[in-house]
Amino acid sequence: MSEETVTSTAGQSPPPKGDDAATRRPGMVLVIVLALQTMLILDVNVVNIALPEVKEALDFTPTGLSWVLSSYLLTFGGLLLLGGRAGDVLGHRRGLLIGVTVFTAASLLGGLSNSAAMLLIARALQGVGAAIAAPTVLALIATHFTDEKSRARALGAYAAVSGSGAAIGLIGGGLLTDWLSWRWVLFINVPIGVVLLIVAPMFIHETDRTPARFDLGGALTSTVGMTALVYGFIRAAESGWGDALTLGSFALAVLLLVVFFFIETNARQPITPLRLFADRNRATGYLSLLFVMAAGNAMFFFLTQFLQEVRGFTPIQAGMAFVPLALLILATSSIAAKLLPRFGPRVLTAVGAAAISVGLVWFAQITPTSDYVSALLGPMLVAGLGMGTLLVGVTTILMSGIEPEETGAASGLLNVMQQIGGALGLAIMVTVFGSASRSAADDVPAGLDTKGVADFILTEGVTTAFAWGAGFTAATILLTLIMRTVPSAAGGEPAQEQTENASREVRAQ
Repeated sequence: MSEETVTSTAGQSPPPKGDDAATRRPGMVLVIVLALQTMLILDVNVVNIALPEVKEALDFTPTGLSWVLSSYLLTFGGLLLLGGRAGDVLGHRRGLLIGVTVFTAASLLGGLSNSAAMLLIARALQGVGAAIAAPTVLALIATHFTDEKSRARALGAYAAVSGSGAAIGLIGGGLLTDWLSWRWVLFINVPIGVVLLIVAPMFIHETDRTPARFDLGGALTSTVGMTALVYGFIRAAESGWGDALTLGSFALAVLLLVVFFFIETNARQPITPLRLFADRNRATGYLSLLFVMAAGNAMFFFLTQFLQEVRGFTPIQAGMAFVPLALLILATSSIAAKLLPRFGPRVLTAVGAAAISVGLVWFAQITPTSDYVSALLGPMLVAGLGMGTLLVGVTTILMSGIEPEETGAASGLLNVMQQIGGALGLAIMVTVFGSASRSAADDVPAGLDTKGVADFILTEGVTTAFAWGAGFTAATILLTLIMRTVPSAAGGEPAQEQTENASREVRAQ
């Protein structure tokens, strides 16, 4: 559930003529951009498995631990469109090198962290690097693979890497944490990044630059405003809704987001094209995506802790426990893409949301003694079926009826909503978790030992968060009722091409 790329207008320019390395060795170009995509897409899931170890090593609170994910998601999502604009202006090879440099240095800093604050700063910087580097992946494929057949093969490899990234990240995170330490889920990026910085200039040519304005005001006010909003929710989980910092954070968030809206409505080249929200389908689609990412991120976040802290799974076992879910999402998205022309995206979105809701309600029934096979695998598979189905439907809704010149903006905004929605949704779920945990601490059953008390409190918080997550995904079903029917070939795009585009977008998620 994690890193995507932004389609770039510069991505349509042909490569320079001549016997350069990129022309002679297109295979190496593909290896480089796929290595970059792999490094970026693994980052959330590989860290997720290490969270219990990070919590113990750096003394995070249960609610504060969510910042390890949110600090990355907020800067990545908040600056992603600005990063895409930077690639257009500076050239995509230069954007790749700058982004990888920042991401690699931040990964080294994170691995060396000796405090929670240092790790969170490193994670935020990783997000900055990812926001600059990620938009270059598809753009470089477009500029280096100009004929239809080679580009199709390259995009197929990109989709395969993106689709398998979740499973690889979960397993890799478990192996690194179990065999070495949690620090290696960050250190592993360093050698990959160094190799990319050495090899990329040898084989990747620079793309044409496109003059454009940097909407720094819009990017900063949206990123800081969303960060203040997330902080307000997490602070409320720890200190209550009447806390001065909680109220101050919400007030700052409202102020900055109002300023952001004013900037975007008056900017000549806004970082966020607000006109895309004027369409009813896209407005409800973005809201649906926010709800689903909220539930999905919370599911991974809380299940990781439940498996390791309550059920005693090792990091490797916890990573392997999620593999059926990751693989089922990948398989179901391919099947759903084939069913899309027959049933339409509204039906797939509604059916997927219903399945996720069932899975989360099922998860909400777990107890501290719940067994993986009998109590966790079933809801995991149901939720996986729903996610793969829903993401195909909602992606198609968001990308249908887009004018050709707005495709890049719409795709980029979709990716931004995933990151920001995941961070904001996780913050809300953490607030629910914190409140439920405090209530559970006052109602602990008699006769439990110290670990039993801790397991009871954590499980009560987790199950309450799952129940709220089910409410979010159930709301998505209601949103589909007010969506317009999307034609099978919206915007004049052939149905088969629309289906393939939707499937490709989903595999990148």
